[in-house]
Amino acid sequence: MRPLVRTLVVLFALAGAGAAVPAMHPSVAVTIAAQQKPDRPQPTDEFVPIDELPAQEQLPAAPMVVAAYSFIWIAFIVYCLSLVKRVKKVEADLAALEKGRR
Repeated sequence: MRPLVRTLVVLFALAGAGAAVPAMHPSVAVTIAAQQKPDRPQPTDEFVPIDELPAQEQLPAAPMVVAAYSFIWIAFIVYCLSLVKRVKKVEADLAALEKGRR
C-alpha cells in the first residue's frame, strides 16, 4: 500500500509543478487571466436599493437566514417556558414539604 501512496504523491506533485509553469507565451497567459476575471461594478458611495443590485451581490440565502434565526428564537422561548414550568413544580414540591414538616 505504501508504494501506491508514494506514487500518488509523486504524481500529484508533478501535476502541480506542471500547472505552475505556463506552457505558453507570458503575454497570452496574462490576456487569458484578464479574460477570466469577472467584471465587477464600480463601488458606489451612496445607498443602492437591493432591487437594483446585480444578482451576484444579492443575498440568495436570506430566507434560510431568517428561518435559522426563527428556529433559534423559538427553541430559546420553548426552553425558557420549560424552565419556568420546572421551577414552579419545584416550588410546589418545596411548599408541600414545608407544609408537611409543620
